[in-house]
Amino acid sequence: MNQTAERALSKVPEVTLGFWIIKIAATTLGETGGDAVTMSMNLGYLIGTAIFAVIFVAAVLVQIRAKNFHPFIYWITIVATTTVGTTLADFFDRSLHIGYAGGTSLLLTLLLLSLFIWKRALGTVSVSSISTPQAEIYYWVTIMFSQTLGTALGDWMADTNGLGYTRSALVFSAMLLLVAAGYFWSRISHTLLFWAAFILTRPLGAVVGDFLDKPITKGGLAISRYSASAALLVFMVGCVFVFKQRAAKAAH
Repeated sequence: MNQTAERALSKVPEVTLGFWIIKIAATTLGETGGDAVTMSMNLGYLIGTAIFAVIFVAAVLVQIRAKNFHPFIYWITIVATTTVGTTLADFFDRSLHIGYAGGTSLLLTLLLLSLFIWKRALGTVSVSSISTPQAEIYYWVTIMFSQTLGTALGDWMADTNGLGYTRSALVFSAMLLLVAAGYFWSRISHTLLFWAAFILTRPLGAVVGDFLDKPITKGGLAISRYSASAALLVFMVGCVFVFKQRAAKAAH
C-alpha cells in the first residue's frame, strides 16, 4: 500500500502546533459552551449532559461514517467531547456531590481503563492506528473520558486548591511545556506524551474558559458565556483554515 492510500485511511489529523492551538481553543469553547447551556440557560447539569451526549454520539457516528479525514467533522466532534465532558464532570462533582477530588479520581480510573481495554484489544493506543471503525470508537470514548477528567482536574486546581484561574492556567501551561520538552529531548514514548498533552490541554481550556466568563469578584473577566463561545468558535474556524491539516499517516 502506498503512502497516499495510507493517509487516506487515517481519520485524525497530524499532530502539529496548529493541532494543539485548535485543541486548546476547542477545550475552552467546551467550557464556555457547556456552562452557557447548563448555567446561563438554567437547564442544569443533567439535562445539559443529555443534550450534549446526543450531539456527541451523532458527531462520532458522522465521523466514523466519513470515508476520509475531514477537518471540520473532526473538530466538531472534538468540541462535542469537550461540551459533554464539561457538563458530565460538573454533574459528577456538583449534582452527585462526589467533589472535585473524587470526580478526578473516578474519571482518571475510567480513562486508564479505557486505554487498557483499547491496548488489549488492538495492541496499540497510538493515533497512527486510527484507521478502522473499531479503533475510532476506542479513540473517541477515550477522548470523552480525557475531556471529562480535564474539566474536573481544572476545577479542582482552581477552586479546591485555591490557585485561581490565572495561576492554574500557568501551572497547566508549564506542565505542557514539560511534555513538549520530553517529546523533543527524551526517549519517552511519543504515544504516552501525546495522551499526557491531550489530557492537560483540557484543564488548561477549562480554567481559561472560567477566567473569561466568571465574575470579576471571583477572578474572572465577566464576559458573557454566549459572547465568549461565539468568539472562540470564530477563532477555531479561522485556525482550521489557517493551519492546513492533513490526515495523520496511518500505521503500516
